[in-house]
Amino acid sequence: MAPGEIFVHRNVANIVVHTDLNCLSVIQYAVDVLKVQHIIVCGHYGCGGVSAALRNDKLGLIDNWLRHIQDIRDRNAQELEGVADVHSRVARLCELNVIAQLENVAQTTIVQDAWSRGQEVAVHGLVYGLRDGILRKIASSVSAAQPLRNERFMTER
Repeated sequence: MAPGEIFVHRNVANIVVHTDLNCLSVIQYAVDVLKVQHIIVCGHYGCGGVSAALRNDKLGLIDNWLRHIQDIRDRNAQELEGVADVHSRVARLCELNVIAQLENVAQTTIVQDAWSRGQEVAVHGLVYGLRDGILRKIASSVSAAQPLRNERFMTER
């Protein structure tokens, strides 16, 4: 992409929290001012934040931030326990985290208001493979104001 074609907000483990004014300000500026038509939540396999949350590591202040991923871990405990290999379990939690953050973006008042105005905005969930350089679509994209249901967010492999 050429310079200026992508507007980026990054944080540890690509978490979107409805009280994170920094993240919400970025989304608001992108949607309302820049009129972006695509928002991408992009995680990466082998994410250190996701790995730490899965292992329940105690790292200090960041533990409060990673609690959001631990909540995702806990909600999906049965599925994750069924994944024998630890690397595959981390990979699956990376995917589940992207799906949860996609839902969080779609539920922001910013995106909901844009959809109410008829503005075209689609939210996409992707995970980047650090080892192979492949960008994988993880969830169905959301592009209109409608109730969000878990069955809409099935991993596409």
